[in-house]
Amino acid sequence: MSSLTVELGERSYPIQIEAGLLDQAGFFVPYIKGPLAVIVTNETVAPLYLDKVRAACGDKHVETIILPDGEQYKSLEQFGVIMTRLLEMNAARDTTLIALGGGVIGDICGFAAAAYQRGVPFIQVPTTLLSQVDSSVGGKTAVNHPLGKNMIGAFYQPILVAIDLNTLNTLPAREFSAGMAEVIKYGIIYDADFFAFLEQHHAELKALNTQLLKDTIYRCCEIKAEVVAKDEREGGLRAILNLGHTFGHAIEAEQGYGAWLHGEAVATGTIIACHAAMHLDWLSASETRRVRDLFEAFSLPVSGPESMDKAAYMSHMRRDKKVEAGNIRFVLPQGIGKAVVTKDVSDDILAQILA
Repeated sequence: MSSLTVELGERSYPIQIEAGLLDQAGFFVPYIKGPLAVIVTNETVAPLYLDKVRAACGDKHVETIILPDGEQYKSLEQFGVIMTRLLEMNAARDTTLIALGGGVIGDICGFAAAAYQRGVPFIQVPTTLLSQVDSSVGGKTAVNHPLGKNMIGAFYQPILVAIDLNTLNTLPAREFSAGMAEVIKYGIIYDADFFAFLEQHHAELKALNTQLLKDTIYRCCEIKAEVVAKDEREGGLRAILNLGHTFGHAIEAEQGYGAWLHGEAVATGTIIACHAAMHLDWLSASETRRVRDLFEAFSLPVSGPESMDKAAYMSHMRRDKKVEAGNIRFVLPQGIGKAVVTKDVSDDILAQILA
């Protein structure tokens, strides 16, 4: 088993990565703090992996909360469903929540763990590529609002991230591609050699080569763990992890949550960010072409919805969490392997890249 640690002092926690991890009887027992574990999952994942996770909880008493599947259900309404169920089962402060699913389940379960009785322990069991490389690590938890994505939430760290590579075998191809958008992001913002590795091995990754997937997921988690350890609450460095997200979240909110997958919106948002960086002479046309080609190699979109103009983007981006003193801050690449947060994107540049 491959493992690494998110170093946060007394709140540090391990990330375990292995094919067949969920088949290990009693695997979660050492991490479940009290007599009760509550698995939060959705209607799609439950038939696939709920029994395995139950078995991995050993002799602990296990309850389940099964939510509808889809980004549109990462809502205050479904958050309330979790709260009600926890109260109905008299869950105590030593209850451990287990988020079994993709980013939606991980985010809403984590937020519920942060809020219930002012905080109960929770475990992330991500079953999509996107959640394995990104959303399960780092403690960002949230629900969406019609006016903005992830605007209601908390920083709240899990006690364990358990990644079973075998869950990718049941992942739809579109969801796998969406996850690759976040994988590619790490190469653009932090590691040019990793970006080149993805270029070289994209065909094997699409074919779900187990060893290459394990190496890829490990490197993504390693980068994110390093960034989070330096800047847990996104006061500086951690903001670079949002490359493509300012534009991407605008697309998701404007089109209706679920119409575009998060990774699809991030891919398109990253291309828009690359065009902004080109206007600032931070990124060459050839580098932008490499980014575009790699996204396209994984069947990801590289242009925004035709129905969205600058006004539509701006109405959402003004509510972005990186806005300071009324100024939108953008994450832009400075070549492949480095990114910065900047306010230096003029209205003229925005008019051109959002046309």
